[in-house]
Amino acid sequence: MPAPNPKKRVREAHSKSSFHSGPPVKKVKTIKAKATTERAAKRSKPVTVATSKEEASENTDNSDEEEADDNFDAEADLDAGQADELMQVDEPSASSGQSARESHLAQKALTQSRKAAKPHSELIAEAKRVWALARSKDKNLTAGKRKEYVEELMRVVKGKIKDIVFKHDASRIIQTLVKYGSKSQREEIADELKGSYVDLAKNRYAKFLLLKLIRLLPSRRSAILSSFHGHILGRNSSKSSESNSGGLLLHREASGVLADAFELYANSAERAGMVKEFYGKEVALFGKEGKDGEKRGLVGVIEGLGSDKEKKKRILGAAKENLDLIFNNPDKGAVRHAIVHRAVWEYLEVLGSMQDLGNTEETTEAEKLRRDLFENCSELIAEIVHTKDGSRVAREFLARGSAKDRKTILKSLKPHLTRMCLDDEAQMVLFTAIDVIDDTKLVLKSLSSHITSPAVLSELIVSAQGRRAILYLLVPRSRRHFTVAQINSLAETDGIISDIQDKDGKVIREGTSKKSAGVRKEEVRKGASEGLLKWIEEQGPEVIKDPAGTLVVGDIILYSDGDKSSASKALLKPLASPYPRLPPTQHAIDLPHTSRLYKTLLQGGHFNHASKAVEEVEGWDAGAFAVHFVESVSGEDGEGVKSLCTKGERNGAFVVAELCGALVRASSTNAEVKQAREKVKAWLSGSEITDEIKEGEKSGAKGVKVLLDAIAAL
Repeated sequence: MPAPNPKKRVREAHSKSSFHSGPPVKKVKTIKAKATTERAAKRSKPVTVATSKEEASENTDNSDEEEADDNFDAEADLDAGQADELMQVDEPSASSGQSARESHLAQKALTQSRKAAKPHSELIAEAKRVWALARSKDKNLTAGKRKEYVEELMRVVKGKIKDIVFKHDASRIIQTLVKYGSKSQREEIADELKGSYVDLAKNRYAKFLLLKLIRLLPSRRSAILSSFHGHILGRNSSKSSESNSGGLLLHREASGVLADAFELYANSAERAGMVKEFYGKEVALFGKEGKDGEKRGLVGVIEGLGSDKEKKKRILGAAKENLDLIFNNPDKGAVRHAIVHRAVWEYLEVLGSMQDLGNTEETTEAEKLRRDLFENCSELIAEIVHTKDGSRVAREFLARGSAKDRKTILKSLKPHLTRMCLDDEAQMVLFTAIDVIDDTKLVLKSLSSHITSPAVLSELIVSAQGRRAILYLLVPRSRRHFTVAQINSLAETDGIISDIQDKDGKVIREGTSKKSAGVRKEEVRKGASEGLLKWIEEQGPEVIKDPAGTLVVGDIILYSDGDKSSASKALLKPLASPYPRLPPTQHAIDLPHTSRLYKTLLQGGHFNHASKAVEEVEGWDAGAFAVHFVESVSGEDGEGVKSLCTKGERNGAFVVAELCGALVRASSTNAEVKQAREKVKAWLSGSEITDEIKEGEKSGAKGVKVLLDAIAAL
């Protein structure tokens, strides 16, 4: 007799209760997902993979895998072997006199008999019955009731978990236990599976269970990750080296498990233990254990060798061999994983320290090893830039590479520039390219022209990462737009591109860039300005409606190079519309961020709160902008300017005050400005307009006194 459907029972009970009269029944408290059962965090996404594909292929730990099909039919869920067997069954022909229904029943009976003959068939059947109740998403299922079902399910499978967990349906049952079970129940499951963690990682279905244990059971996480040691690169495998080349890291199923465990769940010590396998057998078997050494990675291992050059050479050779194994198998996908990026960075960090010592023999050897690694992975640089260590690797190659190397890297990155601009770590590679490449024509052609194209700018402006990518062309490492951590990280390559000298001033290593940083920055700024100013001319009025957009537009106008008159006039168009505007639309002067933009441009730069003064920008002419303001906003007999401070909420008082100040400061050297100053003075100095401005104080308008003082100074 088939097991009753719990959902059907709940629906029937609900329909019956709806006919009862009297007060409504108190709503039963239902279980909700706890923090520990929320959807798992996701690894950082490679810039080479579109979002939809990435989500489907890269995120191994799908927390709802065991519930992927709510209508899961346990009897119909067959593995590949069962399916093959059924395909070989000859269907009774119509001539035999059997109806289609009889044929179906006969086939179903055969399937049931075969399933019953399989090991643990009764156990799995009973587990599925309870599992259907425990995993139910019925809103009326209480926390207490689900707990009872989970405990019953645990009693059914206890002691047999390792025997059944590698089956698809059974694996999903155990996943439900881990998801809804208590800490002690999770620990029982982990203890039963002890010794099988590596096999679980390799299994198509059981890998999801293993990741749930890693994520939801911190008390056993270290033990699980430690069980991978010796298997990450396949050293301790009992199988042939040919069939197991690359170990778990290059295994189709296990690779994603390692990646998730390393990037999302492991602590620093656990990560160090996982990366240690890249150093080779000698370090794994005979290396000194110590938290300080492990934290420093390969650098700590090499420093611990002292003057033992032969051992140092062997360890670096082993590390190179293991990294080559990964890069020679790009189709396996391990190149994208953070654990590989950490190993590569530690290797390059050692080579970099050898190059900077000034020892000719070691410098030559380190440069040769770095060159070999670069040639092996140069076409895969775009696959690694999305993680912190991968980004640092790419930046190291840029900083220490030749002009040809840098060109090769840019060519590899070019198809992915937009996604790189939108990624926190990947964009740091682009910033370093701008910092270190002497051939600024190449930078402008490969990077700047793409970033400053209208379509890309419209995509970048909507995110903080994209806005940083735009602004780095004009104001690199500005504290207004970049954090201290970002600036310090970018500064790590500054010492590489400059000459290194000893105490006596003798150059022990030449820098990799010849131009001064100031010259490179100026050339990039000038080259990028035209496209940015053109974009403001076309899209500026729309962009400044957004608070973040005004920050970008303001700095483009202030710091770009070239004729800014067209862009300035475009920004002033919103002010030329009649004020005030009828709701729900708002006039530009009523938007705080837009009003602040006009004030900044009129005062000649940003206000420094530390020094309590305006930092005037050398390339910006506030007087010329004030003239454009008067021409664009004045209207008939200055009505446009007057209305900003006498009508509506009078939010234009501060802006008009800055306008007066800009005209006063610039009129002594510019006849055009002087003429505009006289116009504004005539519009605002009459007793009638003065009385209107003063009326604003009664209604609580701000900036009235500041405006009157500015008018008096005209």
